[in-house]
Amino acid sequence: MKRRRKPPVPPAGAPKWMVTFSDLITLILVFFILLFSMSQIDIVKFRAIAESFQQRQILEFYPSVIPFENPSSEPEIEMEDDNKDTDQKVTREPRPQIREESNAELNQLLSEIQTYLKDNKLSDVVVATRTERGVVLVLQEQTLFASGEATVLKSAYPFLNKVGDLLTRIPNFVKVEGHTDNRPINTYRFPSNWELSSARASSVIRYLVQSENLDGKRFMAVGYGDTRPIAPNDTLDNLQKNRRVEVIISDPSFQE
Repeated sequence: MKRRRKPPVPPAGAPKWMVTFSDLITLILVFFILLFSMSQIDIVKFRAIAESFQQRQILEFYPSVIPFENPSSEPEIEMEDDNKDTDQKVTREPRPQIREESNAELNQLLSEIQTYLKDNKLSDVVVATRTERGVVLVLQEQTLFASGEATVLKSAYPFLNKVGDLLTRIPNFVKVEGHTDNRPINTYRFPSNWELSSARASSVIRYLVQSENLDGKRFMAVGYGDTRPIAPNDTLDNLQKNRRVEVIISDPSFQE
């Protein structure tokens, strides 16, 4: 009688090929992790590609998914000329109709301000003119502030309220400039005329924004100190002229 052979007992654990397979999978995973860790977007190339789309007229109104550094500026449009080998770039200018409407609004604004100044006998301390920059209001120091201070006087509220009411009707950008004479100042709040002129411009904007609930993004405050006098600093009258705040209601077609 033959003895039955026992079947071979399989070795304990996973097969040997599984070790090699696991090592291979691990190496592939590490390889892709390294590729991902070393990959990065080239911002310069990405911008160049995005800007190439904005030069097509078909994308005129939505030129790029990347916001412009200067949102108020309009992109250049690349025009193709069949008679020329090179591309010609032209910058779009405001349409004549829009420009005429803006001029009409600014002229109307100037007329209303001048009438208000005349009726309230403020023409001696507030000057309203129309320049290429827009409507410019020049306010003497005594109209708005006490000497060496940057807090708006209550007596200036009616005029600033009138200006704020007029600004609610138009969306124009407003730049407020502070100016001083050349006499030095050195206090805790204002170590120099730079701080004083900047604070005065900011105070005017703060009042206009808060009193009329205007959009603060429409305003810009600039302090020039004594660097832009309109008269020599040699007499008391001239010193007083140089201590002023200028409110420029900008003409959209003007570029500094």
